Amino acid sequence: MTLEADRVVWHRGGALVVDQVTLRPAPGTTIGLLGPNGSGKSSLLRLLGGTAKPDSGVVTLDGAELRSLTRRDIARAVAVVSQHADTDVDIRVRDVVRLGRIPHRGSFGTASATRDEEAVADALRHAGLTDKADQRWDTLSGGERQRAHIARALAQEPRELLLDEPTNHLDIRHQLELLSLVSRLPVTSVIALHDLNLAATFCDEVIVLERGRAVAGGTPREVLTAELIARVYGVRARVGVDERGRLTVLFEPGPLDESAELTPEDAPRPW
Repeated sequence: MTLEADRVVWHRGGALVVDQVTLRPAPGTTIGLLGPNGSGKSSLLRLLGGTAKPDSGVVTLDGAELRSLTRRDIARAVAVVSQHADTDVDIRVRDVVRLGRIPHRGSFGTASATRDEEAVADALRHAGLTDKADQRWDTLSGGERQRAHIARALAQEPRELLLDEPTNHLDIRHQLELLSLVSRLPVTSVIALHDLNLAATFCDEVIVLERGRAVAGGTPREVLTAELIARVYGVRARVGVDERGRLTVLFEPGPLDESAELTPEDAPRPW
């Protein structure tokens, strides 16, 4: 069993932001949530993380309805990395990562200090930050800070990892490093992304949202067609496969003429 959403609906501020979405990721896979701004990606992640409750439908963890579980129970299985996670506090990287151990502390703040330190050390190693562990947070680069937040999430020892636009504000190198790290982790990951090429490279499956509804789902090759990109994003694109067999999306300048029919050249094909 794993974290699942079944026909979830959620209104926020009177607006329908998630509309009958079902998500059942296979354990250990990396799932990309795609769609334009306002399509419902962040809202769906909030429902999956338990920080919001659906108006109808159900989110379950190992078959139990999420709303029936305590925050600690959820946090022991599900870790969240949000878009805007920062601090002005003078704190070491190791202490940021150690925050991920809070769900495993007992009612009186007790926990195995040895297990905590092992989990923190493992998380730092997975994120490639062992040599930065005693460095001050404010000395890290943007990419290193994102990796530190992933390390903090990993210190929770979750089975499910939810990431909301983790590559925002990162340069290309750090985008590739971060998503390569996430895709190799032994957890189920659901990642909201804007970049279709990154999704095609690192995600096992993708779900495309449009105005709160899931309009397509499957492997990147099945889903990311020129027709779908034109309909959902309103841009023309050529979708092909490069010499290494990787799906590649090339966007064409200029607005999409919605009155024109797509030509055979727009269909997915090798370059």
